[in-house]
Amino acid sequence: MAKATLFAFTQPSSPGVEFFIELTDDNTIAHARRILSGEEQHEVHVHGRIIKQRKDYNPRFSFHLDPVTIRFFSVAIEVCDANMVYVEDHLDEAGGAFLPGGHWCPWDSRLTREVK
Repeated sequence: MAKATLFAFTQPSSPGVEFFIELTDDNTIAHARRILSGEEQHEVHVHGRIIKQRKDYNPRFSFHLDPVTIRFFSVAIEVCDANMVYVEDHLDEAGGAFLPGGHWCPWDSRLTREVK
């Protein structure tokens, strides 16, 4: 079992704002590190299922991504794409017509760093 590791991502559509994700799977952690090193250049955007609960590691937001659902993608359907600030502002609607099933896949997400 992997040691939980935090990573940060940004979106150009939310300048200056970071969103933190906790990864708990060795393969997903290794994939994230390959993204940061530049080795992985295709499946680089974040996808996961929203949990409407604040986490200490992500205090700006009232939600986080379920670590066991986080994966990286190159292309995804439009219905799960949204800006992180917009998701926060419309969190009560997430899981219905907005972000069905709670799936969030910000197309412009860019992993920026591993948090030590």
